[in-house]
Formats: sequence, structure tokens, C-alpha cells
Amino acid sequence: MYPIFRFLLFLLPAESAHVVALKSLKWLQRWHLLKPVPQDPGCGFSYQGLRFKNRIGLAAGLDKNGDYIDALGALGFGAIEIGTLTPKPQKGNPKPRLFRIPKYQALVNAMGFNNKGIDYGINQLQKASFSGIIGLNIGKNKDTPLENAIDDYQYCLEKAYPYADYITVNISSPNTKGLRDLQQDHYLEQLLKMLKSQQKQLCAKYNAYKNIFIKIAPDLSDVEIKSITAQLNKHQIDGVIISNTSSNWPKDIKNSLPLKQGGISGKILLQHSNETLVKMKKHLNKEMLVIGVGGVDSPLAMQEKRKLGADIVQCYTGFIYKGPSLIKKLAKLL
Repeated sequence: MYPIFRFLLFLLPAESAHVVALKSLKWLQRWHLLKPVPQDPGCGFSYQGLRFKNRIGLAAGLDKNGDYIDALGALGFGAIEIGTLTPKPQKGNPKPRLFRIPKYQALVNAMGFNNKGIDYGINQLQKASFSGIIGLNIGKNKDTPLENAIDDYQYCLEKAYPYADYITVNISSPNTKGLRDLQQDHYLEQLLKMLKSQQKQLCAKYNAYKNIFIKIAPDLSDVEIKSITAQLNKHQIDGVIISNTSSNWPKDIKNSLPLKQGGISGKILLQHSNETLVKMKKHLNKEMLVIGVGGVDSPLAMQEKRKLGADIVQCYTGFIYKGPSLIKKLAKLL
């Protein structure tokens, strides 16, 4: 029935449709109308204390505040990543800021980390009964100067550490001014040094090691990729998520949208994100976890990312266009 539901949803503005779809899913789950997807024990995967039921994850951004963890979990995901969450609640960028591009099976968004804040997200995480892995994606507030960004990440890491299964540090969204500058050597060195130091302290405090992953952009030069991977290796970061949305849109999209900035995701991102995955994989420590995201809308796309070295794959835009059946197809492939 999803094609009919999607047709109706696509009559609404993209952001409104997003809210309606998630609320509908939550209603179905509450009334036990979602059939749990059978999990094959042979599809499990373990990494440094994390036990994934399968290798299919939901990327951050779909459930920013953690309001729909259990409903989404019922669809068969092995892991769900909520966020991006910031220290203080913020409204994000002015609307409209989310657009569908059906021609490319893509989304263009300039959301700007709209969220209810780290405390709200943690509260929702604690209420969830989802038995899979729950990651928490953190970022800096829009009004925090770049030179103070490290304070926001430190605050969110300390808050999230006791509750999340892993923490993702988002330094690659194109929708918060200057955020991608944190991928540059000077800022990245300081940030990673702080993260590992605090991770060590929190591990001792809670007697639990929580993995820290870094989410990077696909719009990087070869020089930048070598520099970033060298820093990730040096500071023994646990994993990397490749990649965020891209700022490089086709000209026809740029001419048809009112947005002046934003990130594109979906099928159109597959090749670009895969190229970044291959380049980074060449330089990363072999033991580092690699999560591939961008353009996963079919078993073939998932298979391609796995062959290129992704241990886990995440979905977002493909899930919007294909619906819950996509997760079942991916699980069947596994």
C-alpha cells in the first residue's frame, strides 16, 4: 500500500509530509498494526561491544528528536541513529527548507539542525524499547562561534554517553554556516583530541566504552581526504560515516529551487559517496568501522557499498521513496 500512501504524501509540502508519515507510522505501531520483521541471527554483526542485529541502519535526520524510535525499529532496522541534536533547542533555517526531486529520486534540504535539544532527545531514547542499536548524532548550535564549537560537542558527548550505544559527531552538514570548516586540520586536531580524552574519562566513570564515530562530507578533495583520515587514525577514532549530503547539485535543480544552499541526498548521491568511501578506505586503519550512507535505495546499492568496504549501511532518502519494503528487501539480501 505504500505507493498509494506515498502518492498522497507527495501532494503535501515535503516537510509536512515527513511529519505526517512519521506520525502515521507511530500510530500503526501503537495499535500493533506493524508486523515485526523476522531477524536472522546469521545477519548479526559485532564491533567493540556493539551487537547489530543486522547491517541495516537508519541515518540521522529522519528522526531528529527520537520521537519515533520504536515505530521505525519495528520495520527491521538493526540500528537507528537519532539527531542531529545540539546543546540548546533551535528552530533551524527558515522554511521552506526541504524539497523532493522525483526526477532524481532525491531530496534537497537546508534544515539547519532543527531539533528540541540534547536533553529532549536523551529523554526519548530512555523511553524507547527498541532492542537494536541506538546511536545519537551531535552537533553545534548555530549561534555558537566556530572557535567555541568544541564546547558544544563536549557538552553533548557528556550528556549522551551514559545512554546512547554510540555517538556520532557531525562536522559535515552543509546547512550550518562554517560547520564543515571543522574538517580542516587545525579544528579537527583539537576536536578529536578532546573527544578521545573525554571518552577515556567517561569510560572510567561509567565503566563502559562507547564508540565515537565521525560523519564526513562527500565534497572533499583528495588532499583533504588524506588529511582527515590521518587525523582519524592518529586519534584512534572508532568509526567513520561516509557520507553526509552533497553541496554539488545538478544545474537544473539549482535553477528550479529557491534555496541558495543545502545538501542533496538520494540515488543521485550514490556514486559520489561511493567514490569518497573508496578513497577514505585506502587510508583508514583496517580495524576502523566504516558506515556507508548515500544512495542506498536497493539491494544492489547496498551490495555495492558492502563490496567497497562498508561494514554497515544506512538509509534515509531511499526509504522515503521506496518505503518499508526497502528494508525487507535489504534484510532478505543479508
